[in-house]
Amino acid sequence: MATGVLLLVLGAWLGGDALVRGEGRTPWLSLSGLLLVVPLVVAFTLRPAVFAGADRLLVRNPFRTITLPWRSVEGARAGYSSEVLAGGGKYQLWAIPVSLRQRKRASRQQARAAAEDVSGRAPVGVRRGDTLADSGRAPSDQAIDDIRELAERHATRPGAQGQPTARWAWEVLAPAAVGAVLLIVLASTG
Repeated sequence: MATGVLLLVLGAWLGGDALVRGEGRTPWLSLSGLLLVVPLVVAFTLRPAVFAGADRLLVRNPFRTITLPWRSVEGARAGYSSEVLAGGGKYQLWAIPVSLRQRKRASRQQARAAAEDVSGRAPVGVRRGDTLADSGRAPSDQAIDDIRELAERHATRPGAQGQPTARWAWEVLAPAAVGAVLLIVLASTG
């Protein structure tokens, strides 16, 4: 998010300077470039979010907003990306990043724990005396577990019934498309 804000500030500074001090076609090129780039920066840095309510899970990805009633959620997993399975579809959670380095470290720790525990009674990944935070567990795994638990707990609520719905984020797509068209027109008219 900090990178997104920094990019927006940088774009406002450079684009604003070109708009105010630019000559000829420069202000128009700057305006169309800002119109293309600003929505994309917002979409990929500030927009992604996951909201878990009593009746549904709301997933805001860069170009779509997905509403998943808890009853439709069939599962959640974190592999190379965080995903929710619902209504026969698979929806990625852009706001819950997966650390592959953390995953490799956790796998090594699980292998070491299994090798050290010859009795086979300790759960794999957690050695005796370790807390959950020390076990090398990735934060995305905890978020996925929370989503699973919320889906199980709230699936029977009357408001949690229904099918998943997805809508395009026209507030991001429309200005970016207008900016792209303006840039193409300005570039082709030389």
